[in-house]
Amino acid sequence: MAASRRVVISLLLLVAAMASSFSFSPCTAQSSSSCASYTFSSNQQYGSCAALPRLGATLHYNYTAAASTVAVAFRAPQPAGGKGWVAWGINPSGSGMVGTQAVVAFRHSNGSLVAYPTVLGSYAPSMAPAAAKDLALPVSGVSAEENGKAKEVVVYATVALPAGKGTKFNHVWQQGSSVAGDVPAAHPTSGDNVLSVGSIDFSK
Repeated sequence: MAASRRVVISLLLLVAAMASSFSFSPCTAQSSSSCASYTFSSNQQYGSCAALPRLGATLHYNYTAAASTVAVAFRAPQPAGGKGWVAWGINPSGSGMVGTQAVVAFRHSNGSLVAYPTVLGSYAPSMAPAAAKDLALPVSGVSAEENGKAKEVVVYATVALPAGKGTKFNHVWQQGSSVAGDVPAAHPTSGDNVLSVGSIDFSK
């Protein structure tokens, strides 16, 4: 009986620790002058940016209240020497990976750098391009580029935010080390790769 109690207590402590490790952390909003210190290839200007707390990533953004849209530039370290993939997205209905609408970028087998929107409908998503009708949040202007000097990938997109939902959203960012058959393969399931979630207020 005592042994059973010890097992139950150990399990409860483990669950509590896991819950604590997955708690959301708001991103660190930086001043426009700090954002301006990064030079984009086409001299794009973003008024706000956030240094994301995991995976060394940064999100630059311009929020347009009148249109309820946010134009983003997601920067992430180039994984696996350019053979991996990076992604960023908004979860309009939850707080984790499942339900996230993301933009993903990777090096295609034909040598080109591709980027497209995808829907993470499960913990084993297809990572295939999503049709416009399947997107809860309309997305436009999706593209990507590599910054060889900084060893980064930059993903651009403009997302139409849901009307009447305010400006604060849960978001997810990720990177994986491999692409198989021109489809991003599963990312690691430990460390920063399972903690790369947070909330962000695009009005700040």
